[in-house]
Amino acid sequence: MGTSVQVTPLCGVYNENPLSYLISIDGFNFLVDCGWNDHFDTSLLQPLSRVASNIDAVLLSHSDTLHLGALPYAMKQLGLSAPVYATEPVFRLGLLTMYDQYLSRKQVSEFDLFTLDDVDSAFQNVTRLTYSQNHHLSGKGEGIVISPHVAGHLLGGTIWKITKDGEDVIYAVDFNHRKERHLNGTALESFVRPAVLVTDAYNALNTQLPTKQRERAFIDALRRTLEAGGNVLIPVDTSGRVLELLLILEESPLSYPIYFLTYVSSSTIEYVKSFLEWMSDSIAKSFEHTRDNAFLLKHITLLINKNELDNAPAGPKVVLASMASLEAGFSHDIFVEWATDPRNLVLFTERGQFATLARMLQADPPPKAVKVTMSKRVPLVGDELLAYEEEQNRIKEEALKSSIIKEEESKAIRASDNASDPMVIDTGNTNISSEATGSHCGKYRDILIDGFVPPPTSVAPMFPFYENTSDWDDFGEVINPDDYVIKDEDMDQGAMHLGSNLDGKLDEASANLMLDTRPSKVVSNELTVQVKCSLTYMDFEGRADSRAIKSILAHVAPLKLVLVRGSAEATEHLKQHCLKHVCPHVYAPQIEETIDVTSDMCAYKVQLSEKLMSNVLFKKLGDYEIAWFDAEVGKTENEMLSLLPLSNPPPPHKSVLVGDLKMADFKQYLASKGVQVEFAGGALRCGEYVTLRKVGDASQKGGLSGTQQIVLEGPLCEDYYKIREYLYSQYYLL
Repeated sequence: MGTSVQVTPLCGVYNENPLSYLISIDGFNFLVDCGWNDHFDTSLLQPLSRVASNIDAVLLSHSDTLHLGALPYAMKQLGLSAPVYATEPVFRLGLLTMYDQYLSRKQVSEFDLFTLDDVDSAFQNVTRLTYSQNHHLSGKGEGIVISPHVAGHLLGGTIWKITKDGEDVIYAVDFNHRKERHLNGTALESFVRPAVLVTDAYNALNTQLPTKQRERAFIDALRRTLEAGGNVLIPVDTSGRVLELLLILEESPLSYPIYFLTYVSSSTIEYVKSFLEWMSDSIAKSFEHTRDNAFLLKHITLLINKNELDNAPAGPKVVLASMASLEAGFSHDIFVEWATDPRNLVLFTERGQFATLARMLQADPPPKAVKVTMSKRVPLVGDELLAYEEEQNRIKEEALKSSIIKEEESKAIRASDNASDPMVIDTGNTNISSEATGSHCGKYRDILIDGFVPPPTSVAPMFPFYENTSDWDDFGEVINPDDYVIKDEDMDQGAMHLGSNLDGKLDEASANLMLDTRPSKVVSNELTVQVKCSLTYMDFEGRADSRAIKSILAHVAPLKLVLVRGSAEATEHLKQHCLKHVCPHVYAPQIEETIDVTSDMCAYKVQLSEKLMSNVLFKKLGDYEIAWFDAEVGKTENEMLSLLPLSNPPPPHKSVLVGDLKMADFKQYLASKGVQVEFAGGALRCGEYVTLRKVGDASQKGGLSGTQQIVLEGPLCEDYYKIREYLYSQYYLL
């Protein structure tokens, strides 16, 4: 049997809920993604809570809430304590995403599911990997290798490859085959015939317009609104797809003010500036030649407070504000203000999460009015402040009384322990005979005088001893908080340093918000907002569409395919398509339904004997070394299978050409050798007489190079033999 593989969805199947899946490989449990929605609905995490303590490792694929939003809560409340693996951008930008989520909600509610400390704790032990880096697990995971690969969609987005005993399990959700301004396309097509592929059906029914056409429509919609005197609100995520939108707007011809407003906007851009090696080839090449960073934004203003937007010059403007769901954050408040003006435009660039305000507004037809809750945190004043202070004083007094009682109890316990110690006397007993004390009795009283039998009331040590009178409780010595108060100016300087340092996590204003401990309360009121503004949806989600998904799956041709997140209709549609055109084993499990996708291949471990290896000549093929050898199977002394040299001379074998020729690359190679070459009629015309073409079934499952043949046509002449020699040089002969 092959490597044992089981897949159990914990959230996100047959619907558009967050992503969270359990993949078990030979008993080693991977939690792949740990997402949550913008409602922070704890009922979605019940399946995770039942297995959290058994998780051995966590793999994060993207930096948004749908892929990692539940990580702080799971580690704080559900008992998740496994090591976490992610790329550097997913780690950094995911941290900022959770900070923005917390700060957005803390301003409008008594949010207590997790704190900023919980976010820090969850992310502080993340192991960061680079693309294509093989990380070998140890202990229980001995023999398992994990490696992240380019997914597209978001900066640092990851396709995870998990390898055990030569079999690959690929987890690829939310990938994008298109090359964008700041991201390269996915590397999924580089995998062929993996044992198991886990992917999503989210876009299985959607088609997309060409990129240039979509961007042109995007800019035109903004221009029409701005020229008519209206404002444009674009609800966005914290640090994901918004990066592509920022580059589109930065390069656009619009001459109107553009603002990017989140609690961590400055920190987001500062981090992104340092992630050029994770971006598209065009950005990297541009930086190499001009030293210009694509995210040195010259036409976009970064804001971290809505007051800054309110104080901006009047007139038409474009605002990108979080959150994309309109459930909280600056985008919620701006929508309420701007919705009643028919000149304004709310432009959605991604589908809203289920049951959110954004999803309601994207309905066809959109609602004419919506009910919203406006909440605001305000400082306590007057009687409320006095009542709060009295309550805090009462709590402190009770805590002090409790500590005093505990201290008295501890003293009583120590006294009872000392009562049985014959080396202790009663220092309170002053009726000691002068005969026993001598002339120094008034000066020295706490010394041993008469034997080792103490009075029953003795409480002090035998020798002079000065007891520490500090108060102690269950947690140690009781301290005076006033001794540790930091001056206001020191706190301000610390916040300034935090906001300006790249290694800090928050902007200055956000840090001050976090450090603000003034008593406050949340004031809420419900409003009915008349939706008179224009509402438009344009797809800038950065995911592969239906056509691309089907094409890529046919090329990868996994032995077994598992479909997860996506509507029921989209999941069933993709399942039926894949059964006909991709592979015969396609699964779409329900929540907490475990499916066994163990490979049907019979794999054996064999040892290559030193005698055999000493006669093998390896040739380098890319990152690998290959060789042909003939051997026979035997057994070592410990009964392990071993490949041994043949006892008889090996039979001759036909020469094998190993490699995968790409016609475009070969064209460039021939041109570099001075050969006139061009594509004509699907073939490569080399010089005047020789033609090179690929024949065979290029659409066969797996897309293996062996399914096609290279045909060299032309008269036997000098050019023919020269081109053939160049062609052979592109392969390795075994």
